[in-house]
Amino acid sequence: MAIDRRREAAGGGRQLPEENGSLPAGEVGSAAAAAATLAVAPPAPAEIQTLPPPAAGSTSPLLLDYDGSVLPLLGGLGGGYQRTLVLLTWIPALFIGFSQFSDSFLLDQPDFWCREADGQGNGTGHLTRGPANHSQSSGAGMLGTPALPTLPPGDNASQCHCHEWQYRIRAGLVQNVVSKWDLVCESSWKVHIAKFSLLVGLIFGYLITGCIADWVGRRPVLLFSVIFILIFGLTVALSVNVTMFSTLRFFEGFCLAGIILSLYALRIELCPPGHRFMVTMVASFIAMAGQFLMPGLAALCRDWQVLQAVIICPFLLMLLYWVIFPESLRWLMATQQFEASKKLILHFTNKNEMNIESDIKGVMPELEKELTRRPKKVCIVKVVGTRNLWKNIVVLCVNSLTGFGIHHCFAKSMMGHEAKMTITHNFYADYYTMAGIALASCLAMCPVVGFLGRRGGLLLFMILTALASLLQLGLLNLIGKYSQLPDSGMSDSVKDKFSTAFSIVGMFSSHAVGSLSVFFCAEITPTVIRGGGLGLVLASAGFGMLTAPIMELHNQKGYFLHHVIFACCTLICIICILLLPESKNQNLPENIPDGEHYTRKPLLPHKKGEQPLLLTNSELKDYSGLHDSSAVGDGVSENTTANGM
Repeated sequence: MAIDRRREAAGGGRQLPEENGSLPAGEVGSAAAAAATLAVAPPAPAEIQTLPPPAAGSTSPLLLDYDGSVLPLLGGLGGGYQRTLVLLTWIPALFIGFSQFSDSFLLDQPDFWCREADGQGNGTGHLTRGPANHSQSSGAGMLGTPALPTLPPGDNASQCHCHEWQYRIRAGLVQNVVSKWDLVCESSWKVHIAKFSLLVGLIFGYLITGCIADWVGRRPVLLFSVIFILIFGLTVALSVNVTMFSTLRFFEGFCLAGIILSLYALRIELCPPGHRFMVTMVASFIAMAGQFLMPGLAALCRDWQVLQAVIICPFLLMLLYWVIFPESLRWLMATQQFEASKKLILHFTNKNEMNIESDIKGVMPELEKELTRRPKKVCIVKVVGTRNLWKNIVVLCVNSLTGFGIHHCFAKSMMGHEAKMTITHNFYADYYTMAGIALASCLAMCPVVGFLGRRGGLLLFMILTALASLLQLGLLNLIGKYSQLPDSGMSDSVKDKFSTAFSIVGMFSSHAVGSLSVFFCAEITPTVIRGGGLGLVLASAGFGMLTAPIMELHNQKGYFLHHVIFACCTLICIICILLLPESKNQNLPENIPDGEHYTRKPLLPHKKGEQPLLLTNSELKDYSGLHDSSAVGDGVSENTTANGM
C-alpha cells in the first residue's frame, strides 16, 4: 500500500508502470489508442532538429555559447581591438619577468672575508667563499624557472668572529641585501627567510586574488594589484633592516600574484580556441626576455635599492589600464551580467567598426530579453560538489606541484653537494645555462602540444621527468658501486657526466610539466570559477618551488628522501593524466555544468558497430523504475516490453 501511494504521488494521481513493464488495467486501452494514433501520424523529417526551449528561469543557450555565438559577432581575434588587448596583456610580462628573477641579484650570497686593519691600515683576513648561488629567483611563479638551489657556506665558527666584513658580489652589483646588513655566518638564515617571504606572498596572493577575481572581476583585481605593488615595491627599496625587507617582500609577492593571475585569465578569455596556446606562449617568451635582460639591468644599476626601484617603476604604465582595458566580456556573460555585457559588446563593435546588424545568430535580441536577470556569481568552493571537475583540478594541481618541486632536485644534482661540483665557477654562465634550459623547454612545448594535444604533451613530458628521475636515483647508484671496483674501468667522472645529462633532461621536462599544467587548468576550469582554479594550480606550483629554500635552510638534509618522494609522485601523475579530458580546439566551459561535461574521451576511436562500454550523457537512462509523469505519457511504447503490453 505504501508503495502504491508513493507511485500515485509521483505520477500526479496516475499509477506508474509496474516493475516488469506492464501498465495498470485501466490504462491499457488508452495506451493502445495512443499507439494507434502514433502509427497513423506521419513521421517527422529526420534532418530537422530544433533546440528545446530553455526551461523557466534558465539562460538562453545562445548566450552561454560564447565561442560559437558571441566571439564571432565581435570578429574573433581578427578584430583590431581584440589584438590590441592581447598586446596589452603581453607588455607587463616583461616587468613580471624582472620581478620574478630579482632574488638572484638582491639575495645573492657573495664571497666574504674579515677586514682587519694592520699597522699600515691594510685589510687582512681569510677569504670565505659564499655559497654557489647561481640561482634563479625563488619567486619565479608559473612563467619562470624554479629556483636553482644555493649551497651552504663552508665557514666555521672561528672565521665568523669579525667586526667588519668585506664582500665580493658576483651578480653585477656593488652592494646587495646580504652585504648591506651582513647576512653571513650566524645571520645567513635570514637570507632564506627573505626568499620565503616572496614565495609565500605569491602563494597567498594566488589563492585570495583568484577568488576575488571570480567575484568582482578580473579588471579590479589587476588594477588594485598594480596600485599596491607600486606602494610596497618602492617601499622595499627604503627598508632599514632585513625584517622590514622580508615583510614588504611578502606583500610585494601578494600583489604580483594578483597581476600574474588576472592577466593570465584575461589572456585566455580573449582568445578563440585555436589561438589560446600561442598567445600564452608568447607571454612566456616575453617573461623570459626579462630573465635574460636582468643581469644587464643589475650591472647598470649597481646598487640593490636602485635595482628594486627600476624593477617596480615600469608598473606605473599599467595605471593607464584603468582607462583603456575593459572587463572580461566572457566573465560578464558567464555570470549573467547582461546589462554590462550589452554595453561592452557595443563598445567592441564600435572599436572594430563592425555593423551590429550582421548578427545572424540573433545574439543581441536574446540579450535584450535577459537584461532584467540578476547576476549569478560562483565561488571555487562549489567545485567540491561536482563529480569530474574537482578531480581534473586536483590532478593538475598535483602535476604542477610535482613539476616545480622536482625541478629543484635536478638542479641540486647538477650542482652537486659542494661548490666545486657546479657547471662552471661563473655566475653569469650558470645563470644563462638555467635560462637556456627553460627557453628550450618552452620552444619544445609548441610543436609537441600542437601535435599531441594538451593531455598527450603533458603525458610525454611527465614520462621524461619520471625516467630522468628514476635513472638518476637507480642507475647512478649502480654506476657508483661498480666504479669502486679496481677492474671496472669506471671513474667518478663518468657518474658526474651521467648525472649532469639526466639533470638537464629532468629540468627540461619538469619545467614543461609545470607550465603546461597551469595552462591546462586554465582551459578546463569554467569561466565562473577560472580565477579560483588558476589560483589553486599556481599556488601548488608555489608550494613546489618552496621546497628549494626549505632544503637550503636545513643545509640540504633529507635531500635524497625529497627526491625519492617526488619521483614517486611522477609515477602517480602519469596514471592520473590519463583521466584528464583533451581541451585542444575545444570551447572554454562557461559554467560548472559545462565543466562537468568536459569528460575524458577514449584514446582510440570505437570500431564501427561497436557499443562503447561507457555511455555518453545523452545516452544515459534512468533504470530506477521511477519516472515522472511526462516520461510515462510520452514514452510508453519505448519503456514497456512486449510481454508487458
